[in-house]
Amino acid sequence: MRGPHNIIRLIRTGATLERTGAMNVVLDAFEAPALLRFVAHALGKPFQWLGYKGDPAMPPATRALTALGPAYIKFGQVLSTRPDVVGDDLAQQLRVLQDKLPPFSIEQAKAEVARELGRPVVEMFSEFDDSIAAASIAQVHRARLAETGQLVAVKVLRPGIERAFRKDVDAFYFAARIVDLFAPGARRLRPMEVIEHFDGVVRGELDLRLESSAASEFAANTKDDEGFQLPPIIWNLSARRVMTLGWADGANLGDNAALDAAGHDRRALAERVLKLFLLHALRDGYFHADMHQGNLKVAANGDIIAYDFGIMGHIDEYTRRVYAEILFGFIRRDYRRVAEVHFEAGYVPADKDVDEFARALRAVGEPIFGMDATQISMGRLLSYLFEVTERFGMETRTELILLQRTMVVVEGVARSLNPHTNIWEVARPVVEDYIKQSIGPRAVIGDLTKTARVLARFGPRLPGLVEAALVRQASEPERPRRSSWATLIATGAGGIAIGAGLMLMIDALT
Repeated sequence: MRGPHNIIRLIRTGATLERTGAMNVVLDAFEAPALLRFVAHALGKPFQWLGYKGDPAMPPATRALTALGPAYIKFGQVLSTRPDVVGDDLAQQLRVLQDKLPPFSIEQAKAEVARELGRPVVEMFSEFDDSIAAASIAQVHRARLAETGQLVAVKVLRPGIERAFRKDVDAFYFAARIVDLFAPGARRLRPMEVIEHFDGVVRGELDLRLESSAASEFAANTKDDEGFQLPPIIWNLSARRVMTLGWADGANLGDNAALDAAGHDRRALAERVLKLFLLHALRDGYFHADMHQGNLKVAANGDIIAYDFGIMGHIDEYTRRVYAEILFGFIRRDYRRVAEVHFEAGYVPADKDVDEFARALRAVGEPIFGMDATQISMGRLLSYLFEVTERFGMETRTELILLQRTMVVVEGVARSLNPHTNIWEVARPVVEDYIKQSIGPRAVIGDLTKTARVLARFGPRLPGLVEAALVRQASEPERPRRSSWATLIATGAGGIAIGAGLMLMIDALT
């Protein structure tokens, strides 16, 4: 880590924050202590003339980050998914960050494609147009395959973007260490955790092979979903810095006039985009976490097309079941059950009072249910829920924060298509179906089957494990051995019981 380089960049950052009026906005959002505020202003105020002016029409934080360049824009976008860290107000402000930047030349793009794929562009593409979209990390070109004539989109990383991001991320780590030094008690800041999260997101987006892989996995999960399609990845023309995929032809989901002109049913589209998101989050545990109108189109046949897979969300199976039960409890207004689920999952410390927690949850749910159904926001409810659980000692779960943020975006998309969309009416059948599939008798059989498979896989090793345990017992000094033998017996008995239970259930079903 190069000190002089980072100090200079930190001074330029502080100067820009001061010049744009964003410094106090950021410090307030992070609830920065007095000493950290003093250091931040000391690095910024004397050098305001070094700061970038930015666009005065933008809100302060957005103005500052846009002026500071691609890495800061991306950092702001990532922070917008973490209201638990920056607060709701700043997160809302950062959500409008646009990373539309001037494109690099088509000659540079072609040179990058040829270098990465190892072939001249004219051999691969009969047409290769100017950039149609330029963002902070990459830009997209419309092209046509030389062999088949198929229209494709070619995504190309900006030249030198990896080095530029490494320098800025290096400076971010340096700033995080300063925060740690001058605010050791400010646990809410969690600076290193925030930068590590950002670093991981950026590393993923700087390797387009990972985005291609994400798109491929998402396509495999959703291939049978009615009314939904993804552009296929063309693997032989994709690499670390280049990704080629089929062209998504259709009307933008945010253009109501174009949708109406094409004869699409906006009410049906609003319901479908909600159902698809919930289906992917609950059924697959793998969802598109950037489902705004700019990443969604409607094909001529009415199918919703999703693209841009740089940010994907993942939720493990256990968490999905917990989330579904919580959601279903709120739908039924069964606050006691919602409270019990939090305790059963270990989200809330066991020493807290279940009834008191249930009453706090009622205070979250009832005001929302007192509103007109078309105005109830599931994303808002989840946001309120996280506030309550934090008061009861629940640790922040990043995957649920991303889920809540995406839910807010998807709700916005649905209501832009049809302002009278009843979020809960649309969600109920999806959640109920998942509950039946994942918590009922069928789910128990599935869990036992998975357990039996694991036991079967370790079956050949069992004699060796038993022999090793016996040798270890014989070589140890004389002492009570009840716990070791009890563990061994319990393990064997547990395996026998699971196997027997599984056989009985299968026998009963057949």
